[in-house]
Amino acid sequence: MRPHRAAGPRRDDGPGPDAAPARRDWRDVLTDATDLALLGIVLTLAALPVLTAAAAVAAASAAVHDRYSTGSWPPIRKNLIRYGHALLPGAGVSLLALAALGLLALDVAALAGGRVPGGAPLLLLTVAVAAALAGYAALVVVEVGRRGGRDWRDSARAAAGACRARPGTWAAAAGVSTVAALLAVMVTPVVVPILAGYAVAALHAVARRLVLAPTVRPPGRTAQP
Repeated sequence: MRPHRAAGPRRDDGPGPDAAPARRDWRDVLTDATDLALLGIVLTLAALPVLTAAAAVAAASAAVHDRYSTGSWPPIRKNLIRYGHALLPGAGVSLLALAALGLLALDVAALAGGRVPGGAPLLLLTVAVAAALAGYAALVVVEVGRRGGRDWRDSARAAAGACRARPGTWAAAAGVSTVAALLAVMVTPVVVPILAGYAVAALHAVARRLVLAPTVRPPGRTAQP
């Protein structure tokens, strides 16, 4: 056996790998709140030309994804590059979203005004369909953010798969989108841009909790393709 060496003075190299993470205080929370408010303002300004709305949302979603994944916001240059790359493919997405919103708004207005037969039951059904579509669109936005603000088509397919596989995720995203829409109607217009940043962050938080959480499988079973 080896002789036991006497323990000498130990050098403190900082916390070990098992050390508990530092607690966040009110200053960290305030910093995050300010960053999200600024993100919402920039997102709104970048989306003002309407056709750039999808590109602005894609870049903002990618920035929030980086913040959750790495703990820090991406550089301004990277955000601008993402925004520029998303402009052309996002123009068609912006037009599609605008057309869908317009049709839903006309439908709801016609039902609420009594110009279309169906009454309250059909109105509630229309609102439920609108909420479901909003939840799906929200998951698409999250998927686009995970892909660096690109690949709307692949993101739409991935979001559709998530809706089929995890209806709870779909419902949660629809709930976040509905609450955000209601708040946007009730608050003063000046606050709406700030709300946009918080809405994107809330969608990523819901998706990370419900979609990205690892699935625990019994021993000996493999994942299905």
